[in-house]
Amino acid sequence: MSDLSEEMRMPTPCPDCGSHRVRLSQIHNPEDKVFCSSCNSLRGTYSDLKKELIEEPKSQKEALIEEVANRKP
Repeated sequence: MSDLSEEMRMPTPCPDCGSHRVRLSQIHNPEDKVFCSSCNSLRGTYSDLKKELIEEPKSQKEALIEEVANRKP
């Protein structure tokens, strides 16, 4: 069985370990839980983090990092 999860980079770090990487379902249901890739802490739901990606103010440098890190192969 294949893994149905993916990773992405978020603008804000995990409050527990400081990592910006999260693991989430490829399905992208609004209520799917999203976890820190490093420490496995719950970071919220997909809808919460999607909202953060849209609304979180970020520097131009941070925006470029996210664009590259979140690009699909």
